Amino acid sequence: MMWYEILGLIIGGTLALLGVGMPVGFALAAVTLLGILFTQGWGNPFMQYVASVKSSLSVFTLLPVPLFVLMGEILWHSQIAGRALKALDMLLGRLPGRLSLLAIASGTLFSTLSGSTMANTALLGRLLVPELKARGYSGVMSMGPIMASGALAMLIPPSALAVIFASVAKVSIGKLLLALIVPGLLLAVLYAVFVVGVALRYPKLAPAYDIEKVPFSVTAKALLIDVVPLLFVIITVVGVIFQGVATPTEAAAVGALASLILAAAYGGLSVLKVSKALMDTLRITVMMLTILASAIAFSQLLAFTGASRGLLEYVLSGDQTALIFIAMTMLMILVLGMFLEQIAIMMITLPILMPIVAALSIDPLWFSVLMLINLEIALMTPPFGMLLFVMGSVTDDQTSMSMIWRAALPYVLINVAVIALIMFVPAIATLLPNAALG
Repeated sequence: MMWYEILGLIIGGTLALLGVGMPVGFALAAVTLLGILFTQGWGNPFMQYVASVKSSLSVFTLLPVPLFVLMGEILWHSQIAGRALKALDMLLGRLPGRLSLLAIASGTLFSTLSGSTMANTALLGRLLVPELKARGYSGVMSMGPIMASGALAMLIPPSALAVIFASVAKVSIGKLLLALIVPGLLLAVLYAVFVVGVALRYPKLAPAYDIEKVPFSVTAKALLIDVVPLLFVIITVVGVIFQGVATPTEAAAVGALASLILAAAYGGLSVLKVSKALMDTLRITVMMLTILASAIAFSQLLAFTGASRGLLEYVLSGDQTALIFIAMTMLMILVLGMFLEQIAIMMITLPILMPIVAALSIDPLWFSVLMLINLEIALMTPPFGMLLFVMGSVTDDQTSMSMIWRAALPYVLINVAVIALIMFVPAIATLLPNAALG
């Protein structure tokens, strides 16, 4: 069989299994095992598969995943997030689109704590959607900012998905986490600029209302007590990586310990809450590592059958420039994001794309940032964007899915614009990690 026939069978089989609802990790494992059976036979090749799965998980670089997840789960279950939300509410005063800005500010802050886009969106949706609707805010100014800022948890460290991405793409975890900071904050700023602009131009979409004036001393006290300690945890985790004092694994451990101390200081630590945090951490980590192990074996199957090598030779045989390749890849990921979730896209495409990136002498760190922002868009694109369904679950029955799609659209376009900007100004993504870690 020709390489493209083999590639078509492997990718097609995987997409078919995903289409009937099989979990990503099991779909990749099933295709890999069938591929091994038909190309190498029974017996020793399967033992090699088991050894490959074991070795892919027995690496030091994956330790940040459960630690980052644990850090976020402790802070969520200790209800520290709700206190920070109230403090930020006091800070915003009477700014145009005040509640929309609150959603963006809170979502950005919580993104640095949880690393979970769905948890971030669900929490903000439950807390803010009723108030936003009661104040007459439109979908673009209520549901849109919540989904957009909730999705930032995929970019702004600590991001467990970024660690998984770096492990599969074989790029530095520390550098990738640092590279995502500026693009993530840039997106948050552009969301806020858009909200203020719309509120000023179309006041009916975000009606102004009278609020009780809070003395500055009260606001400052709330920020000092409920927000600054969270910022300290964030700065500690990112700062030790930035200064080269600790590896991402050590920084994640520091973050988990700091979250425990913070939860205890706020009186939100109990045996029940710690137990829930540990169980949720175990569930999420097992899911991620199962997918990762299956994906690595999947990439080895692509290499053994010659499918990835054939695609690489085909791409390099033409007059393909790096910019054209990246533009085509971004378009492909954008389309895939309408039908698949992030981990599935990541695991199917990276084993094929990364060798081409190396062959075209493209900076893998820069490419990884572009990919992750594009994968973030997949959270908000119909028909299967995960955050669309999360938002649907926290709104009333009168909110249709088409209304949620329209609310997300402007923020999707902002993400596309940032991808284009980083394509032409790579320093947005690469300056910080290169300055910090060389």
